[in-house]
Formats: sequence, C-alpha cells, structure tokens
Amino acid sequence: MAENPIELLTREKLLELLKIYAKNWLAHDGCWFLAVEKKLGMNAAIEFDRDAWEQFTQIEARRIKEFLGLPENSGLKGLEQALQFRLYSTLDEQFSEFEDAKTLVHYVRTCRVQEARRRKGLPDFPCQSVGIVEYSLFATTIDKRIETTFVSCPPSITNPNFYCIWKFQLKD
Repeated sequence: MAENPIELLTREKLLELLKIYAKNWLAHDGCWFLAVEKKLGMNAAIEFDRDAWEQFTQIEARRIKEFLGLPENSGLKGLEQALQFRLYSTLDEQFSEFEDAKTLVHYVRTCRVQEARRRKGLPDFPCQSVGIVEYSLFATTIDKRIETTFVSCPPSITNPNFYCIWKFQLKD
C-alpha cells in the first residue's frame, strides 16, 4: 500500500496545509450559515448555529485535551493552553492574559468570520449568543469549575480594539 502523501510533507508544508484545512473548515461553516440565513433568516441561522456549536465545541475541547494530555481539572492554565490549539487559532490573532489567579481573559483581535461578512457588505454577525455556548462549553469541557462570561462581542461591543473578549473564572 502506498504511503499517505501527507506523511511525506515537510514541516513547512504541513503547517501550510494546517492553515488550508482551517480555512476550508471555516469556509464550510460560513457557507452553511449563509445558506440558512438566506433561506430562513438570521434568527433561525443563529439558532441552528448555536445547536451545532453546542456539539462541536465539546468534541473539539475533548480532542485537544487528550492531545495535550491535560488532566481532568487542569484549571485556567489548562484552558489557556487548550485555547491556543483551537482549529481557528491558526487563522485569527488571539491571546489570553491572567487578570488574577482565578481569572483568565481571552482576546480575539482579528476574526475571519466578521471580516468576510464585511468584505461581502453584510452586517456583523451578532455572535454573542453563539459565543456564549461555544466558549462556555469549551471551557467546562476542559474544567467543569470554569465559568464563562462575555466582555465584548457583537452585537455588544464594549472594546472596539477586539472582535470579542471572553472572561473565564475558576470557581471552587
């Protein structure tokens, strides 16, 4: 049996392919969302998107947790590490900072989803309700003690320097 051609790629080509895969995944997600939005409207598209993220974000978090070998309750340090390995982390400029020992704040400076909508002349995607599901379930899959709140996210932008900001707090 012939070798898988991906296994023959150089490190540089593998990194390039990783970005292509992430862009393809995000493009498919966007095409799906726009198709639902066009046929059923924004509210229905958001509802379906929330349902999809409820499942996907937990799958993604479990796989990253396993890949990184994170223990069951790895706290905010585990979450900080896991956030760096999300599928779109190769595409969007983002970073996390500790506010204190029990609070991690995650900043998303660039967002391909919002930037693509703007290029198409569409309004920002009001992603706050989807983001709450996405980030909350990702965090609790990493550590059940983590509570998530949004700080800034469309349609409620409180800091125009970032597309969104999320706060994670470790509860006892």
